Amino acid sequence: MAAIERTHLEIIRAINQLGSLTAAAESLFLTQPALSHSIHKLEDTLGLKIWTREGRSLRLTQAGEYLAAVANRLLPQLERAELQLQQFAQGERGTMRIGMECHPCYQWLLKIAAPFLEAWPRVDLDVIQKFQFGGIEALIGHDIDVLVTPDPLKKPELIFEPVFDYEQVLVVGSDHPYRKAKFIRPEQLSDQILITYPVSTDRLDIFNRFLTPAGVIPKKHKLIETTDIMLQMVASGRGVAALPRWLVQEQQDRFQILPIRLGEKGIDKQIFLGLRKKDLEVDYLKAFIEIARSSKAIKKVKPETC
Repeated sequence: MAAIERTHLEIIRAINQLGSLTAAAESLFLTQPALSHSIHKLEDTLGLKIWTREGRSLRLTQAGEYLAAVANRLLPQLERAELQLQQFAQGERGTMRIGMECHPCYQWLLKIAAPFLEAWPRVDLDVIQKFQFGGIEALIGHDIDVLVTPDPLKKPELIFEPVFDYEQVLVVGSDHPYRKAKFIRPEQLSDQILITYPVSTDRLDIFNRFLTPAGVIPKKHKLIETTDIMLQMVASGRGVAALPRWLVQEQQDRFQILPIRLGEKGIDKQIFLGLRKKDLEVDYLKAFIEIARSSKAIKKVKPETC
């Protein structure tokens, strides 16, 4: 039996995406007869149909749908490998794509990026935020090379390296009634407007590790995507928020805000860098992890201001 060739997968992917022979042939710079002949030959070899006609359109059969799924999985990896090899041939090292599952960690990443880019002048960085809170699949699917996340998931093909510890705290304005509190109890937020990033509550620590176990809900829950706007809202008395202590203390003077411990013992967190196990020996990925671990950009700060 003849092997399935890359051309077959490219044709099937194009048919699945575009729905017609004409459009698929144009996108692949093939003639329609050449495209049809290639698939008919594969069908004869396999002894099954890849597609059927419905008027002027084509519909993939069950076998065709399966091959389309294979194409969607394999072709991006092949294309990525070709680009990487091309960059190697040109004396470059390529681009490291970083997916973010941590909204406030973007500020941390900016501080890590500078020493990394200085140490690795032939490696570019690309931050892909469209994978926020869906990054595991992107990492497995080779859409990104590194995932920044506070919530690692066990997957046999992935590894997660802890790079720093931090404390999640409540953020209040400098004239808030709770500004002098040493810590906050869950019930004290029942009459507060809580501002968070637009993330499901089951993935927010302020809910799943603080409010929900105590059976408390805030007076109102507002969603804001931008950290600076969130802090400005808190500073103007429009609500409270929950953010890493290091971020609050960096922005404390700028926005006139204060961090307060969540509960008597606080909420400790870690940020992890996730990557595929088979990439562990890639030199610049290893270097990125080491720079992240040794960075002085973030330290776990004692709650001196509480």
